[in-house]
Amino acid sequence: MAQFFQAKKKTLSGQAVSLTVTGMDHQGRGIAKHKNKVCFVSGALSNEIVKAKLTEDKARYCTAKILKVEQASDARVKPFCEHYHQCGGCQLQHLRLDQQLVEKQIAVSQLFAKFAKLDDMAWQQPLLSESSHYRRSARLAVMYDKAAKRMRVGYRAQNSKQIVSINKCPVLSQVFDDVFSQFDTLLNSHHELRSVSHIQLCQADEQNFVILRHTKTISESLKQTIIEIGLAQQWQVIFQGESHLIEHDHLPMPFYRLPTQQLKFEFGLENFIQVNAKVNQAMLTQAVDWLNLNGDEQVLDLFCGIGNFSLVVAKCAKNVIGVEGVSSAVAMARQNAQTNQIANAQFHCFDLTQTIEQAPWFSKELDVLLLDPSRTGALAILEQLPLKQFKTILYVSCDPVTLARDSAIISQAGFSLQKIGLMNMFPHTGHIETMALFQRR
Repeated sequence: MAQFFQAKKKTLSGQAVSLTVTGMDHQGRGIAKHKNKVCFVSGALSNEIVKAKLTEDKARYCTAKILKVEQASDARVKPFCEHYHQCGGCQLQHLRLDQQLVEKQIAVSQLFAKFAKLDDMAWQQPLLSESSHYRRSARLAVMYDKAAKRMRVGYRAQNSKQIVSINKCPVLSQVFDDVFSQFDTLLNSHHELRSVSHIQLCQADEQNFVILRHTKTISESLKQTIIEIGLAQQWQVIFQGESHLIEHDHLPMPFYRLPTQQLKFEFGLENFIQVNAKVNQAMLTQAVDWLNLNGDEQVLDLFCGIGNFSLVVAKCAKNVIGVEGVSSAVAMARQNAQTNQIANAQFHCFDLTQTIEQAPWFSKELDVLLLDPSRTGALAILEQLPLKQFKTILYVSCDPVTLARDSAIISQAGFSLQKIGLMNMFPHTGHIETMALFQRR
């Protein structure tokens, strides 16, 4: 039998060191030097001196967790959430909000310099929303705690499967303020609810949904009890059982409106929508402004989802082709085009990681490219597209590393970065959402 060498993990036995933090990375961690290696320090801020516990020692870098702040940054503030130091949902509540944006912008600039060799960044003003109660959707973790002999409802601890029991979440829409306490009581009062694996929350424009995912049958009488408790809180409680189907045929379809564009978007509860409604509206308005369409353009919108960008852009362009890999989202995009009486937008279901050689939706007449991929980016499709046929590319990103990587391909194809701006979709977290506009040279 062949034997393979496996390097032993280096244990650090809780070693504590003093570190001088010189900056922050794109995940919101402090950056320091330890024994000539870069050290990423969770919880540390730029220009701080901290005592930290080394947690990982790799060949080229190490990681550490802050134990004590020996010299604090002027931008350090007291976190406003009681669960902040245990919950993994937010990472930056200890940093003043305006400085969060400064650090994120610096991090994106450094990634562009590294991957795309671009130093001249035409930064625009960031898109903002309220810094609390901005989330209209969230997923709550549920698990039976054998040691405590009770169900726990909350969020995962950072870098852990452990669940932190939450009383209230100050970044979640206030309509869900009592969801943690209500379901903590419910789940611990009925043995058959131990089969609940998670709870999905979604605030639509006229309804608030609570979806209970469960792996075993729940009696109809108990379901009705939970539904009535939900209605008293203005929640529509929906059950998603062993079949994985969401039982909501009796309810009106969820929707959100874009007042500026006078559009209505219906969506299924399994479909992706942006969690921050205010930033979503501002993002779409900015996209139209940056593209500056004159009505003659033919736009290719890749990773189009339910048509969030496609239908907005269709009001200003000659034609829009939307492409998305999730069939249920494509069906909703088509329905939304019909609902809004938009005839110049067509939608196709296609796996954008596959070859487009025979793709029926692609044509040489397309001259504007819009990209809104997942965190993995758009590398597979950018390597195939004849980019030189486009005059403009608008890239909407939820991961700065893949944006910087993909921007190198766009730049090499003869495009210049004209505008770039942060969209603060997730205040107080390490998530970085960015919009970048490229024009063909």
